[in-house]
Amino acid sequence: MRFVDKDVNAKQLSPLNLAFIGDCIYEILVRETLVLDANRPVNDLHKESVKYVSAKAQTVAFEKIKDDLTEDELAIFKRGRNAKVGHSPKSATDGEYHCATGVEALFGYLYLNNEIDRIKELFSKINS
Repeated sequence: MRFVDKDVNAKQLSPLNLAFIGDCIYEILVRETLVLDANRPVNDLHKESVKYVSAKAQTVAFEKIKDDLTEDELAIFKRGRNAKVGHSPKSATDGEYHCATGVEALFGYLYLNNEIDRIKELFSKINS
C-alpha cells in the first residue's frame, strides 16, 4: 500500500532517490518490529533501532538476502551501491555505506512498485 496515489516508473528514478525513499521504508520496518516485540521506553527503542539501520547492519542484511534477489532486484541494488554519494559516515567504511545505499534503493524501488509482500519477505529474512 502506497500513501500517494501517483503513478511512477521507479526504474526511471535516480538510485539516490530510490534510496531516499528506501531509507524511510527500512526504518519503519525496523521501528515497527521493535515496537511490536516489546512495549518499552522510546529512548531504548531508538538505541536499538540504530543497531539495525546503520550502514554496517545493512551490509550484513544484504548478505542475508543477496542469493534470494531476482535479476531486476539485484540490478536495482547495484545501481544504488554504485551511485555517487557525496560522503560516507565516520561509523562505516565506504564499501559499507555504498552497500547500505544499495539496500535502501532496493527497498525504495519495491515500495514504489507497491511490492509490499516482497518487502515483507526480504525483511523477514533479514530479521531472522
